[in-house]
Amino acid sequence: MTTAPSIRLARHTANPGILTLELNRAESRNALSLEVISEVESALAAIATDASVRVLILAGAGKSFCAGMDLRAVADDPIVMGDMLRALGRVTLKIRKLPIPTIAKVQGAAIGGGCGLMVVCDFAILHDAAKVGYPEVDLGICPAVVAPWLVKKIGAGPARAMLLAGGTMSGEEGFRRGLATHLSTLEELDAKCDALAAQLAKGGPNAMAATKHWLAQLDGSNDDAVILEGAEISARLISGAEAQARLKSVWKARA
Repeated sequence: MTTAPSIRLARHTANPGILTLELNRAESRNALSLEVISEVESALAAIATDASVRVLILAGAGKSFCAGMDLRAVADDPIVMGDMLRALGRVTLKIRKLPIPTIAKVQGAAIGGGCGLMVVCDFAILHDAAKVGYPEVDLGICPAVVAPWLVKKIGAGPARAMLLAGGTMSGEEGFRRGLATHLSTLEELDAKCDALAAQLAKGGPNAMAATKHWLAQLDGSNDDAVILEGAEISARLISGAEAQARLKSVWKARA
């Protein structure tokens, strides 16, 4: 019996310069396991050196973009949980540092780490009825690994309020609060994403890369240490008694 790959890479037929990296775990709402994150990290490293790729679309198979970290699969191993958070931090850095524009195509759910993947992209087209947000504090987890990208996206004050309040919100509210650049119905999501990607692919690749690099310098996106420190903070908290008790309580209630 063969196992389906955790991610899929597909060039667009009409414009091969547009590449889609799709999380391929629809049965788990594309939750992020260590294996999935590692596959994404490797794919991003290859994309970064492929001059033929002009635009990257980050997507999720099935009904959801990404429901966050697949912590239940490693419920008895907080060390692996920490490794997952560190790997997620590295992935967000790789996405941000790509010399090409990136688009998150978001339907269904983008929660926790999934919302972090959406926010770190240059553009996000968000399904109006999606479920988005950062419920980490509700679970006794510190959202430190994704916090820097949210601060850069919506500003320090709004990010503080969102992360401390926890919980989730609709895609429409998330768009209103600055989590995404575009809002769409589910029926129009693919077409809007393809149209934006086609528009971006027309830009001069050298100009695009230079602009992205300079913007990263201006907003501190090249500061690896901040992201990696955030991953360590999250990793320490998730192995603590509070987080472990709250996570197990939630899993028990859902069983």
